[in-house]
Amino acid sequence: MMNSRRIFTTLILVLTIIDASLGFDYKEAVDKSLLFFEAQRSGKLPWNQRVKWRGDSGLYDGYQQKVNLVGGYYDAGDHVKFGLPMAYSVTMLSWGAIEYGRSMMDVNQMGHVLNAIKWGTDYFIKAHSQPNVLWGQVGDGDSDHYCWERAEDMSTPRTAYKLDPEHPGSDLAGETAAAMAAAAIAFRPYNSSYSDLLLVHAKQLFWFADRFRGLFTNSIPSAKEFYTSSGYSDELLWAATWLHRATKDASYLKYVVDNAASMGGTGWAVKEFSWDNKYAGVQILLSKVLMDGDGGSYTATLKQYQAKANYFACACHQKNEGYNALLTPGGLLYLHEWNNMQYAASAAFLLAVYSDYLSAAKSVLKCPDANVQPQELLLFAKSQADYILGKNPKSMSYIVGYGQTYPIHVHHRGASIASIFVLHLVVGCVQGFDAWYRRPQANPNIIHGGLVGGPDKNDKFDDDRSNYEQTEPTMSGTAPLVGLFSKLHSMNPNHAAGPTPTKAQPNTCKFRQTKVLYFY
Repeated sequence: MMNSRRIFTTLILVLTIIDASLGFDYKEAVDKSLLFFEAQRSGKLPWNQRVKWRGDSGLYDGYQQKVNLVGGYYDAGDHVKFGLPMAYSVTMLSWGAIEYGRSMMDVNQMGHVLNAIKWGTDYFIKAHSQPNVLWGQVGDGDSDHYCWERAEDMSTPRTAYKLDPEHPGSDLAGETAAAMAAAAIAFRPYNSSYSDLLLVHAKQLFWFADRFRGLFTNSIPSAKEFYTSSGYSDELLWAATWLHRATKDASYLKYVVDNAASMGGTGWAVKEFSWDNKYAGVQILLSKVLMDGDGGSYTATLKQYQAKANYFACACHQKNEGYNALLTPGGLLYLHEWNNMQYAASAAFLLAVYSDYLSAAKSVLKCPDANVQPQELLLFAKSQADYILGKNPKSMSYIVGYGQTYPIHVHHRGASIASIFVLHLVVGCVQGFDAWYRRPQANPNIIHGGLVGGPDKNDKFDDDRSNYEQTEPTMSGTAPLVGLFSKLHSMNPNHAAGPTPTKAQPNTCKFRQTKVLYFY
């Protein structure tokens, strides 16, 4: 009787998810999200660039330091290449490809996903110029923020900053190692030689991060104002966990078990998963190892990791005996005043993944308030995605370019100034503020797929270019959505496989299941 009731409840939940999924076009949301990464590219743009208002930029990055640092991504609305959020974004893109690659192939987006990952990892390979050297940043935030100009007109200093044994950065090096390891898994079915190369870099970077410990902001002080790291223990556990998944080398699993207590892996119970705090991600990845039956002699410690994974999931799902993550009146997870939506996006992705892991293990989430079926957890993750796409008190999509109503005064230099291909004159540093930043009109360029910071704790949103806390898009916000939207698309039984090209920017990335034909 109990089994029948459980099956019936599960069926109702699945039908609820499927029925609700019909309200949003997740396929289009995946396509738009991937366009954002093309808009954020630095360097020499490829022939199949779909965002046509962007041009080449940063072509001499690293020249003064005699190292090639051309490429990579601008992390948000400015033109600094910050290593930590860039690496985290690549990790999240890769994780999405690992978990939801089949759905990405169904909508003909896997080539774009792998190209987005590779644009980052190619840069990391250059930045990891020696085994114990990692160039962690190009550009200075203070001087960059003094100007409002297109990347193509950049006049600010392109100073490059590195980590080495005398200037360590375990958090930044650890996250870059995780990104390389996760990307190696994503590329394994399509380009094994590139996957092998990424693993070489991942292993070296992890050794460097672990051997020479320290906060990267102590070595690159100019990053502290923009990306203050709360610590590096989580990144070391994160990197080791991804290396274990990529290599199946038991020494990495031993590392996360041996350091579980001292590095906080089994001690920290968190409600946030982000570019700065990886504990929940570590805990959920290690829960999969446990539920897959691969814990062996480490089972007891892995159960402690899973207890903390459950804390995170229960807190987000409001079943944690009062110790819950905050929700806005409209139902959005609210964790930070500044750019909160990126935290809701990363939490939703993580909950969707954990839902899948629990389902595969035929298990449930055991919360203090109630047992939660995996499908219920997925439904909560979906509620966050749907809020982002328009199911919110303002009926606004917070993904730029998606839906009928979305932010049009986005805090983004390139989007707010006429394209270099339209306005051929150089827009000067201060001129950009006078002529473009302060103008009341909508941005001339739509930065498709950018997830803006989003509303405040009362669901209020002011679409103003100067309101950077709410209107600036970030890579770390959009990256987890690629996987989440792919997952939700796969829940719709009526979805049709095939490309979802953006009308003005056709899909020109050629891809087939067994081999990626073009990578740049």
